[in-house]
Amino acid sequence: MSERTIALVTGANKGIGHEIAAGLGALGWSVGVGARDDQRRKAAVEGLRAVGVDAFGVPLDVTDDASATAAARLIERQAGRLDVLVNNAGIACSPPQKPTQVDPVTIRTVVETNVVGVIRVTNAMMPLLRRSAAPRIVNMSSSVGSLTRQSGTAAEQTVGPVDGAYSTSKTFLNAVTLQYARELSGTNILINAGCPGYVATDLNGFRGVRTPEQGAAIAIRLATLPDDGPTGQFFEDAGTVPW
Repeated sequence: MSERTIALVTGANKGIGHEIAAGLGALGWSVGVGARDDQRRKAAVEGLRAVGVDAFGVPLDVTDDASATAAARLIERQAGRLDVLVNNAGIACSPPQKPTQVDPVTIRTVVETNVVGVIRVTNAMMPLLRRSAAPRIVNMSSSVGSLTRQSGTAAEQTVGPVDGAYSTSKTFLNAVTLQYARELSGTNILINAGCPGYVATDLNGFRGVRTPEQGAAIAIRLATLPDDGPTGQFFEDAGTVPW
């Protein structure tokens, strides 16, 4: 069993996920690069290793039960446990989908990755997380999923379009995070949601105003919480995000 902290980052072959993996690796951790595309995963692992990160590839399609199970088995063989899970993989629709016009199939597709995928991977990894002395789960959400900000005054609202698919999936993810926190209350597993801000990635056509490295900072912070750190909360760089 490895003495290093072992982390898995889903969707780590590019963008924010890649920078989360790089940041955790810079701490001396061993980082699993979760990605479904073999070539992109291999390239990401090679790139991280080139800068000194102890990275290893984890074939993982978060929409597939067998893939999540196989990923857990790989990490068990690799390290015997998992200390940190960062659920970063996600998809969006372009352009944003108005609720009066969105195809229900589109909503199902987005939710399958952004919500059900998180549940699928988290539950597959839970036995390995329970073997850790200080397990942490970070769910990458978005402030556009905040009901408070979406329903507040103009000054309080998050800038963003009306969106019946991506935004609502992040609200759903926030609710799921809370339910995990309630169930895991009294254990040493801390689970929180984090908002990276409006980051320029292919998810938004690179229209964001923050870099992937800046977006990764909140995940790294939540992945390294002390034992008396918060759980069941929603954070951005500036502090707590209202539900």
